[in-house]
Amino acid sequence: MKNITKTNPRYTALISSLKEASRSGDAKVWREIARRLEAPSRNYAEVNLSKINRYAREGETVIIPGKVLGSGALTRGVKVAALNFSEGAADKIKAAEGTCMTIEDLVKTNPEGKLVRILR
Repeated sequence: MKNITKTNPRYTALISSLKEASRSGDAKVWREIARRLEAPSRNYAEVNLSKINRYAREGETVIIPGKVLGSGALTRGVKVAALNFSEGAADKIKAAEGTCMTIEDLVKTNPEGKLVRILR
């Protein structure tokens, strides 16, 4: 079977930096996110705001190894880290006084991976 690698340089750099953060900070959450991002992109998470609203608490940090979509309403101010955001999702998160960030930014601000919830 042919070994297929990622062709997007952003994803390959992100996966390697997540593995390095996992080793240096002894944070298993970054290893898990890297494992999920190594899978084919058709298996990436696509999470709607209604699901984030259902499972996240006020002020919590949520990480989505995929894309955040704008379907539903968000009533809590949460920090959301993901690969990509739809325009509607980003607008609704900011309107709910939440924060949109990339996974790279979250690794820089929280290298230990403490108090992060993974949604799929």
